Amino acid sequence: MERAVRLLHAGRFRPLLALALALTLVAGGFAAWAGQDWYRAAHDERAGYAAQRDAALTAGEQAVQNLNTLDHREVDRGLNLWESSTTGELHEQLADGSKEFAAQVKEAKTVSTARVLSGAVTELDDRAGRARVLVALRVTVEAADGAKSDKDSRMLGELTRTDGRWKLSALGQAPVGGTSTG
Repeated sequence: MERAVRLLHAGRFRPLLALALALTLVAGGFAAWAGQDWYRAAHDERAGYAAQRDAALTAGEQAVQNLNTLDHREVDRGLNLWESSTTGELHEQLADGSKEFAAQVKEAKTVSTARVLSGAVTELDDRAGRARVLVALRVTVEAADGAKSDKDSRMLGELTRTDGRWKLSALGQAPVGGTSTG
């Protein structure tokens, strides 16, 4: 009788043991699949490229906004921000003309404030450290008499990566509608 009871008890535990083993195998398989998927994603070149694209877009939008914002009461601070947002020929042009421009802004007593509406990276050469962005923005200009005017514009910017940071190296108006660029 004891032997029959032992066999009966042994029979009960075998399905539980089999179930535990099956669950362990399923969990192990899932962990292996998830680990492989994570490894592939972490070492995917496209993820690095997307990160550079996003960094270029963020820097480009901010730099375009900076170059379209200036307060006559804090003109030196604004011009310093312009210079820190740029590199290359554009930086040199801004630095060379800053004194004359500061005098004009102080005399006019204007405050211009830009707000980015949208932006996109149109080209990205991650290896060469160059990118182009298209940024739509709204610039509000407040005159000395308090009158305000808004102007929406689209700007094309060229960015160069210097010391690991994206900076504007060229900036111009984007052509609108049926106008040719030639």
